[in-house]
Amino acid sequence: MSEVGNAFVGILRSVAEKVVNGLKPIRYFVNWSRLYSLWPVHLTTACCSVEFGAASCPRFDVERMGMLPIGSLRQCDLLIIEGTVTKKMAKRVKKIYSQMASPRYVIAMGACAISGGLFYNSYNIIKSVDEILPVDVYVPGCPPRPEALAEGVLMLQDKIRKGRVNITKGE
Repeated sequence: MSEVGNAFVGILRSVAEKVVNGLKPIRYFVNWSRLYSLWPVHLTTACCSVEFGAASCPRFDVERMGMLPIGSLRQCDLLIIEGTVTKKMAKRVKKIYSQMASPRYVIAMGACAISGGLFYNSYNIIKSVDEILPVDVYVPGCPPRPEALAEGVLMLQDKIRKGRVNITKGE
């Protein structure tokens, strides 16, 4: 595409952002559609995966809140990191995050993801996931209860509801 074409697309993108963010009903609709269609990819390395599975079962049913587990990374917009993240694995976590659809959100679930957990003083453990990724919501516990994960999803939805709409490609 020529420089004129790129300039036109850039101007069109900025005009679209001003219109969407300036008109409250349109911004509300876009954010509403995002918060009720969270598709998580869960990065499981420890015992928190059982609690994620329990949250998906009929008793807690996080699907009624709009969180539907799906298999493809490129369609997911929510990364739930469950358990210990090692320094060797940090590069892969960043790669998974970069392959997700934009806008992307991150939930750190469990003491291991938040602060290193039982392995906090090990040489090869990332102390907190926010050292490598921007975390939106922390769900504490070892392991956290399914109700805590549901509350974390509700907190993330509230954050999305109040947020501004970003139309630009990537972040």
